[in-house]
Amino acid sequence: MGGLAAGFAHRLRRSFADVLPLGSGSFLALDIGSSCVKLVETDGPAKNVRLVAAGIAPLPPSAVQNNLIQDPDLVVQTIRDLVRETGARSREVITAVPGPAVIIKKIHLRGDEANLEQQVMVEAANAIPESLDNVTLDYQVIGYTEQDELEVLLVAVKKDIINSYTSVIRDAGLVARVVDVDYFALENMFELNYDVDDSQVIGLVNAGARYCSINILRAGRSSFTGDVPVGGTEFTEVLMRNLGVSPEEAERLKTGGTARDLTRDQIDAALAPAVQLFVDEIHRSLSFYWRADVEEPLSAVYLSGGTARTPGLAHVLGERLEVPVALANPVERIPLGRLIDTSFVHENAPSLAVAVGLAARRPGDKS
Repeated sequence: MGGLAAGFAHRLRRSFADVLPLGSGSFLALDIGSSCVKLVETDGPAKNVRLVAAGIAPLPPSAVQNNLIQDPDLVVQTIRDLVRETGARSREVITAVPGPAVIIKKIHLRGDEANLEQQVMVEAANAIPESLDNVTLDYQVIGYTEQDELEVLLVAVKKDIINSYTSVIRDAGLVARVVDVDYFALENMFELNYDVDDSQVIGLVNAGARYCSINILRAGRSSFTGDVPVGGTEFTEVLMRNLGVSPEEAERLKTGGTARDLTRDQIDAALAPAVQLFVDEIHRSLSFYWRADVEEPLSAVYLSGGTARTPGLAHVLGERLEVPVALANPVERIPLGRLIDTSFVHENAPSLAVAVGLAARRPGDKS
């Protein structure tokens, strides 16, 4: 993959993944979120995958909290059921930890790369606000600055967070081969399905249940990652509160369905406070990017995640950001296997964005 963040993510192998020979067999991607587990199975090489299985299974709010899996038995059973129901055959898994759980820092080093790892570890002790004994750490050399300093990107994740995800995969009878970060998976998804124009600045926003992850691509390279603590849960709660509907009805209404003879105007009016909060938080987060890159405004934004399917959300976000906002299609250019439920995949494609990006990874990939 071409982007900086994606390239870095692909090298999180000394500690984030087992190093295995390159291969083109089938792999499972598991996106374990706070409201559901998304599964896709792909075969073929990383840059030319085919989707052969896909599914989504709900999780209760108590299952995953504070970036940790709190009810491992339930998540294990959910994964097992999802594998069985989708007919997935691979046992090798690519998964991700959530962006808010990841510490990302840039450091500058003087000198050459001869003793790079030793220098990185010294600087990491100062840059990472956690004891290095408690985190899984990796790094990627970005290049040299104008001051001839070596620029290095650090990524650290608490070991208990990684173990939280890999242990449920193991207990489900699967093997975790690669652990990525959801920010970087979005970039993989975009590069698989869209042309990368070096003259454009592209925003990737994945709207989940409890937070939105953001990745800004400048000239095909990730230049900003972040998240905002707003997601589909707020949409569901505001519908329940303003319309008196059940959680199940609210979920249907949120994605364009109907309930209790409510009109679209009534639903949109009830949703308005949550939509406004959503777009304001995205705008506020992106203001940090704009302050640093005022001469390169966003060219377009691609919105994904389950909440992205809310009718009119992309339009309202586009008006607030003053840039075109489109619903991302994670399977725009990915062929589907003949046994897959194509209607399910296309209907739920925005929800599968992170999983598809993960499914493009392969153990030991370099680019």
